[in-house]
Amino acid sequence: MNYTIHREKGEAAYLQIYKQLRRDIVAGAYPPGTKLPSKRLLSGELGVSVITVEHAYELLCEEGYAEPRQRSGYFVIYREGDLLGAPEAPERAGPPERTPERGIDFPFSVLARTMRRVLSENGERILAKSPHNGCTELRRAIAAYLLRSRGLRVSPGQIVIGSGAEYLYSLVAQLLGPGRLFALEDPSYEKIRQVYEANGVCCELLCLGADGILSQELERTGATVLHVTPFHSFPSGVTASASKRREYIRWAERCGGWIVEDDFDSEFTLSSKAEDTVFALEGGRRVIYMNTFSRTVAPGVRIGYMVLPEGLLERFEERLGFYSCTVPVFEQYVLAEFMDSGDFERHINRVRRQKRRDAESAERKKKDA
Repeated sequence: MNYTIHREKGEAAYLQIYKQLRRDIVAGAYPPGTKLPSKRLLSGELGVSVITVEHAYELLCEEGYAEPRQRSGYFVIYREGDLLGAPEAPERAGPPERTPERGIDFPFSVLARTMRRVLSENGERILAKSPHNGCTELRRAIAAYLLRSRGLRVSPGQIVIGSGAEYLYSLVAQLLGPGRLFALEDPSYEKIRQVYEANGVCCELLCLGADGILSQELERTGATVLHVTPFHSFPSGVTASASKRREYIRWAERCGGWIVEDDFDSEFTLSSKAEDTVFALEGGRRVIYMNTFSRTVAPGVRIGYMVLPEGLLERFEERLGFYSCTVPVFEQYVLAEFMDSGDFERHINRVRRQKRRDAESAERKKKDA
């Protein structure tokens, strides 16, 4: 086995093991159904504990690359292409609106203190007009956060700030359309279709299966833009598997299309590692990544952002560079300071821990019943 732990990288050993195994699984070194190396074998060769290797395997299982089998070990379940005849799409469920809820124990006092500090330190600077794509301070803070939390290496110049997801949807419609057919998940957040159609875009709905859009739906569509929510799609709750995310990428490569990755709600995953984004898996060449702070901070914080592939930056400037940024400078400075200070990530981690405790408590009650 050609696996190595690089101590000088400063990255946790279990993450290095996970990434190397994932690389080989995707490359086909371990075909579907193949048993992965035993935990004791790997720990002995790499000089790490069995628990470290087990943690890496748990991540592979959480993301759909492998599964544990009692007293047999771990086996690969990742497939290069999903089979046709996938499970039927789940029934429509949930309310018609994707309504973000205020975070658990949201640190309002911390945010208020941050606001006062921004007012004190910046004075009349907050009255200045924002650059059309957002203040440099906030775009830098978001770029640094994406690198720390999602492993996304993007430049501040690729980031566009806007007043929430719906505004960003309209920019995407104007940037990639008109004349293109957009494919959306069925069911999906209704406002996505409404905003696109209000901007003159034709939309087609593709049925969701248990792990993402059905393969036959992707095969038949004539769309050249695919809007997906790979993590906890609303209202179905479906999370796309590792195989499905790569299938989306192959679809874009095959038809020369674009993927809009709507990453709403991903920060609050119960997994010990954030889900791999389609943007990261694809390399950010044909994927527009977007997210907002309505879920992570508060519904009243109408600030969202999208990360454009470098190949779209010139087109964005030509077509939409005349727009003014729709988020006040003061709010941008506050959010940038909130992120740079570490308070934002401490809040996210606190909510994750609470959610895990709630999930474990619910599981215990279920077993006791």
